[in-house]
Amino acid sequence: MLNELVNRLTKYDKGEARSIVRLLLECSFGLSYTDICAGALDRLSADDRALLETLMQRLEKGEPVQYVTGYASFCNRNFRVKPGVLIPRPETEELVEEIIRSSSEENKGKHILDIGTGSGCIAITLALDIPDAEVTAWDISEEALAIAQENAKALGARVRFQNVDVLSEDKTLLYGNEYYDIIVSNPPYICEKEAGEMESNVLEHEPRTALFVPDDDPLLFYRHIAGYAKTALKHGGRLFFEINPLYAEEIKEMLAEKGFVNIFVKEDQFGKQRIIKAQRKL
Repeated sequence: MLNELVNRLTKYDKGEARSIVRLLLECSFGLSYTDICAGALDRLSADDRALLETLMQRLEKGEPVQYVTGYASFCNRNFRVKPGVLIPRPETEELVEEIIRSSSEENKGKHILDIGTGSGCIAITLALDIPDAEVTAWDISEEALAIAQENAKALGARVRFQNVDVLSEDKTLLYGNEYYDIIVSNPPYICEKEAGEMESNVLEHEPRTALFVPDDDPLLFYRHIAGYAKTALKHGGRLFFEINPLYAEEIKEMLAEKGFVNIFVKEDQFGKQRIIKAQRKL
């Protein structure tokens, strides 16, 4: 029966289809591969068979398996996701791991701000994995904030969530100057002109506001966030971005022009420039 389910997912190659079906069966029905091999699919109840058919139909239409199951794995934890938030990516795990590593080496990083938190995966992971961290997370979407709060509660993380538009000139909700040790953001960074190169299941199901920036202003969010970080970071505080590799040099130049120092670009597991770290002058 497993092969029958895999063969229905014609939008994917066999290997990816098999991984998707196994993830569905594990998350939605608690079935391990061992269970499947032992014939557990043939013993599903009528209600579970009906549910499985409904979920398979959603997958056949190209809906991401994370939305179908309602969960995405991030840094060895399961986060609730819905179509109102971006599905966490492995590249963002690398961003978080870099922040945790740097904080451990430098023995600081207690006051942290995550801008554009989405599901809360960055903020919550940092709150749980950096001892005594005090984490604030912003998003413009009330729907995203509700999901992030649900995740924080489920995972036992203390995070202060706020509805803030970092592009707004009204900064009444922002903390005073020189407060944060770390500001991190994985903002929208894909230009509209790049949409043609993207997978259809991403374009049709994930929130466009969390993905795209105007073609004529690819550094829109980076520029605004860096401008805020100039005063909101403590002296010596660090700024971390996940970036579009196409604009790595431009982002580095912008940060240098704004007075940041020790600007460092790190490649992701695929060899693409993906993470930028910069520091406010001491």
